[in-house]
Amino acid sequence: MLRITVLMENSPSANKALINEHGLSLILDADGYRLLFDCGSGAHFMHNAHKLGINLTALDGIILSHSHYDHAAGFRDFVEVGYRSPALYVGKGFFDRKFSKKGSVYTDLSAGWDESFASAHGFKVHMVSGTMEIAPGISIHQGFPRTHEEETIPNRFVKETGRGFVPDDFSDEIALSIKTTEGLVVIAGCSHPGIMNMVDEIQKRTGERIYAVIGGTHLTEADEERTRRSIQALDSTGAEIIGLCHCSGLNAEEMAREVLGGRASSIVPGDTIVIR
Repeated sequence: MLRITVLMENSPSANKALINEHGLSLILDADGYRLLFDCGSGAHFMHNAHKLGINLTALDGIILSHSHYDHAAGFRDFVEVGYRSPALYVGKGFFDRKFSKKGSVYTDLSAGWDESFASAHGFKVHMVSGTMEIAPGISIHQGFPRTHEEETIPNRFVKETGRGFVPDDFSDEIALSIKTTEGLVVIAGCSHPGIMNMVDEIQKRTGERIYAVIGGTHLTEADEERTRRSIQALDSTGAEIIGLCHCSGLNAEEMAREVLGGRASSIVPGDTIVIR
């Protein structure tokens, strides 16, 4: 059985004891194998875990989809209060500094810590390139060919390298897949490389039927046509569960419910999806 619980997301929950803020954090239990997927932008995801009675001390690993603050800055808070995990999984290039550019001003969007910080606190950092199986039926994927040309990345996103500031292609972004008896469950953080590119490549690599797609799709800045094509592409996978959140955008979430009906839902802190 796979159990996915939202610890942090942008929108408010019906559970008023929980905090919402711009960011994403999920905790997954796959037949006793427990993973924390993203850590939000600060300590509030831990507050929510406490209010939900979720123990964060018995993790088998932490996966950070990419190094933007709203997915990875909370890792510092997690570590500094004493939480640990035997493994930290990030994509190749995760530690490049990320920025948003507006004119001549660069706003740092990075997580606020580096590899030495994780290592100094006892974390074994696994740099994912391609596909890495971390447990039977559980894999992390990096490197998504851009086959859907309409899935462009806004020009404002840049990263700092030895060559200075260059466009951020988000080649570091990773996604998770979990094999269940119902089919493959895909977990995405922000889908900067494009949700269609990511789902297509994961399906190609695994050869498995997609049963669920859960997470952020970064359609908040997409035009109507791209949004519609993305929702139709998710529909064409035959997935029974589409759980959208965070950077997907209200327009995409509403369109998903219109096109997919009860197969689509918007998920917020405290929401749980159970897949047998």
